[in-house]
Amino acid sequence: MIAIIPLIILFVICFGMKSGIKVYECFVEGAKEGLMVCYKIFPYLLAMIVAVSVFRESKALDFIVLLLSKPVRLIGLPPELVPLVLVKPLSGSGALGIYMEILKNYGPDTYIGRVASIIMGSTETIFYTVTIYYGAIGIKKIRHTLWAAIMADLVAIIMAITLARGMF
Repeated sequence: MIAIIPLIILFVICFGMKSGIKVYECFVEGAKEGLMVCYKIFPYLLAMIVAVSVFRESKALDFIVLLLSKPVRLIGLPPELVPLVLVKPLSGSGALGIYMEILKNYGPDTYIGRVASIIMGSTETIFYTVTIYYGAIGIKKIRHTLWAAIMADLVAIIMAITLARGMF
């Protein structure tokens, strides 16, 4: 079972050689294209990383959490999860850090831990994804993508609350 990946790679190489394809040249060409994609994406990635860092370090996140703590209780979302809900659309790694802190403080088998776990598994890094993918191919007007993604995240958060309530 452990050798399945090397076997797949070996199969692809052997099949390519048998078919008369220059496997090494194709690999190098693909690597060149991959580097060009990285080159195109880098400025957008850097901008997102800087924006998320400024948002967190300026304490704007703490202020927004304070403002939203009472309204989110009405829908059943613990105020401790507001930072996760706000950061997840911006940064997957930032959200992962907040998620790990939540699990360390509250535990994975608590209501807060379960809601956080479901949110991590069912929401997307909207702004990161839109910035990287649309920026890489030069699309300036994203039309309805952003609103559709935000609505999908809101539905995922509401479902996370509903599912976690059903577990307790």
